[in-house]
Parts: sequence; structure tokens; C-alpha cells
Amino acid sequence: MVQDYSISKKLTWMNVAVSGAALLLACGAFIAYDVISMRRGMVENISMQAQIAGYNSVTALLFDDSASANNTLSGLSPATNLISAGIYTLDGQLFAAFRRDPRIPAPALPAIPSGQMEAHRFDRNGLVLARRIVLEGKPVGLIYINSDLSPLKGRVKRYALIAGAVLAVSLLAAFLISPVFRRSISHPIGELAQVARVVSRDKNYSVRAAPIRNRDELAQLIDTFNGMLSQIQERDTALRQAHDQLEARVTERTRELAATNKELETFAYSVSHDLRAPLRAIDGFSLALIEDFSDRLDAAGRENLERVRRAAQRMSGLIDDMLNLSRVTRSPIHHEPLDLSRMARSVVEELRQAEPARSVEFVIEDGLTATGDSPLLRAALENLLRNSWKYTSGHTSAKIEFGRIQSNGKSPFFVRDDGAGFDPRYAGRLFGAFQRLHTDAEFPGTGVGLATVQRIIHRHGGEVWAEGAVEKGATFYFTL
Repeated sequence: MVQDYSISKKLTWMNVAVSGAALLLACGAFIAYDVISMRRGMVENISMQAQIAGYNSVTALLFDDSASANNTLSGLSPATNLISAGIYTLDGQLFAAFRRDPRIPAPALPAIPSGQMEAHRFDRNGLVLARRIVLEGKPVGLIYINSDLSPLKGRVKRYALIAGAVLAVSLLAAFLISPVFRRSISHPIGELAQVARVVSRDKNYSVRAAPIRNRDELAQLIDTFNGMLSQIQERDTALRQAHDQLEARVTERTRELAATNKELETFAYSVSHDLRAPLRAIDGFSLALIEDFSDRLDAAGRENLERVRRAAQRMSGLIDDMLNLSRVTRSPIHHEPLDLSRMARSVVEELRQAEPARSVEFVIEDGLTATGDSPLLRAALENLLRNSWKYTSGHTSAKIEFGRIQSNGKSPFFVRDDGAGFDPRYAGRLFGAFQRLHTDAEFPGTGVGLATVQRIIHRHGGEVWAEGAVEKGATFYFTL
């Protein structure tokens, strides 16, 4: 296919095609002009012969001497292109005739328009010319001459051969000369394409296309291309420098964060240890006071000591929840296939054993599987199911479900209950650490469970959200 040729070949063939087309048009125009001129000359020559033969036949027509007229027509025989000739009387009767080949019939004569002396017609058989024979302005007969086109055809053939030879020589010359001109175009373009391939393959923006001495559009293209490479090189250098600086800053920041996390982890364990000791002392000594000096304490004193113990135990629980939340954030994730249905049933069994007297219906969908970290996802499920277990404790009977649905192009898991629910206006506070929508008197807790769930789900690349209404239950959705 021509479109697959190189620019060099395309330029060569374009040069040859343009030269050939121009020569063909020129030769065609010359041949057409010569044919028209020769046809005009043939008509004038035949007309002159018809005029002379007609003039010489006037006397024969007047005296009805057909033999003399035949002799006059026979005088046309030296003309080798003459096919036939004839003289007709005014009433259309053939008076005299000449036929080089008697087998060829006389041609149909062209009609002579009124007021004209002659008329002619060209057809594939030749030229037929008819002319009136006039004496003193009055017609006395009609003469026709039929000539073939051998002179015209021979001349056209010679012209065609000459044109073909000229065309062949010209195309050969164009084909031989075109490399001289195409190098000034195709060579720079080829180099430009090679430079573009190197830049694309190696991402080396330092190479440049060789400039040319001309100041044409090709030179402008090369200069523009080199200018573009210079700009790209500058931007690439700046980008690499920025990238290297950013990598260095990220590495340094990562080291700082790692050191900070290590310090925070050490601090958290140190604080938890240092806080637990006084809390255990407060709880222990409060219990000792209640047990050893109960006879000396009134009811208000014992109640105050119980409050001290509950506050110490609550503080201990907060410390445990803070440490668990910290572990969820830092612990590495190990992905593996998990059976969430079986995991949920295990959590439900623990809840039933802890409070066997409660009437709660659990509906757990079979075959719920996922890929993730087993301890972390169990912690998330446990927090969600315990949350539902806690907030349905105010109802004599309750229902808790765990399943999966299709919603807005997603397939989230859900934990649903028909418990106390929550005000939808405060849904944004549900997953904040230590954020609670109920008091301890209503439902005990530290407000860390749902924050732990959110961090676990986010570490698995998922989302978690909730829907609910006061005393109409709540539904927690999450994706992994």
C-alpha cells in the first residue's frame, strides 16, 4: 500500500506521477490540436478537389455526357486516400461515379444547408463531403468525395509514438533526478523521526535533530521540535529534582513518624502501667474499707466508696479500650479467606453464655465470606454485635440480624437490631472515639467500640456507615 511507503518513496512516486500527468496532458493537448488542424486541412483539400472536379463536369452535365464526367472523376484516383466519388443530377440521379473498391457502396451524403455550397461529415469510415455544382449562380448538379482517414490516423499514431517515447524518457529522467531533490526533504524528516523514536524509547530529552541550512517550513519544524525538546528537558530535570527532594523528605518523615510511633507506643504502655497501679490501689483500698470498716460506715459512706470503685474500674476499662484502639491502628494486616457467618455465630454464642436469661433472636445469613485479617475482623464483628446486644437490652424480646444486601451498586454487610436506635441528626458522631449518644445510666460503655470498627474497616479499604431512628433500631453497614 502507498500509505505504508517511506517519505522518500512517496516523494519519488509523487514526482514521477506529477511529471507523467503534466506530460500526458501536454501531449494530449498537442495531439488534439493537431487532429483538429489536420481535419480542417483535410476538409479544405477535399473541398478544393470537389470544386475543381465539379467545375470540370459542368459541360458534361449540360450535354448529358456521363463518359466525360467519369473521366473527370477518374482523374482523382492518384489520391490513395480516396474511397469513392460521384456526380448527381439535380433530380438526384447518379450521373457519374468512381469507386476504388466496387464492393463498397456509396455513402450517405450530408445535407447541404440552404444558402451554403457544401457540407461534410466525419464518421468512423472517413470523411464525406458534398458540394453543389453551380453555373452562373444556378445549381446544375451535386458532387461528393469520400476519403478515408488514413493520413490522420497515421499522423496520430506517429504523434502517439513520439509522445510515448518522450513520456518514457521524461519519467526516467524524473525518477533519476528526484533523489537529488528528495534528499533535501526526506533526509531531515527521517532524522527527525529517528530522534523522536529515541526520545520516546529512552526518555532521553537531551538529543536534538540536526538543523539544516534552508529556511523553509522544514527548517522551522526542526527548530520548533528542538525547542520543544529543550523545554521538556528543563521540565523533566526540574521534575526529577522535585521527585528526589520529595523522596528524601518522605524518607525523613517516615523515619520521624516511625520514631514518634515507637515513642507513643512506649508512652502508652508506660502510662497504662503507671495508671493501673494507683487505680488498683484505689479499688483495693476502697474494697478493704467496705469489708473491714463496714460497721463504722453509714449507708452514704459505703455508697461513696462503691462509686469510687466503679470510677476506678471505669478508668481501667478506658485504658484497656485506648490500648486496643492503638493496637488496631498499628498492627499489621494478614489477608486470608474468612467465613464471617461462622465468626458471627461464635460471637453470638459468647453473648448468650454471658447472659443466658435474655430473649434475643439472632438471624445470621449462611455463606458470608470475605478476605481480610481474622483477628481484626472478628474484633469489628464483635463490637457491632455487642453494640446491638447492649442497645436491645431494654426490650423484653429483641432481634439481631447479620447479612448482606445489594445497595447502589455495592454489596455491604450489615448488622441490624430493633433496639434503642439513635437520632439520625447525630449519626456523624457515632464513629468518633469517646463519642456517645446515650448516658452511662442508660447504657454503659466507653464510646471506643465503633471508633475501633471504623479503623478496622478503613484499614481493609472499606467503608462503614449507619442508619437508625430513636426506638426503631439501628443498622450498621460496612464494605471490605
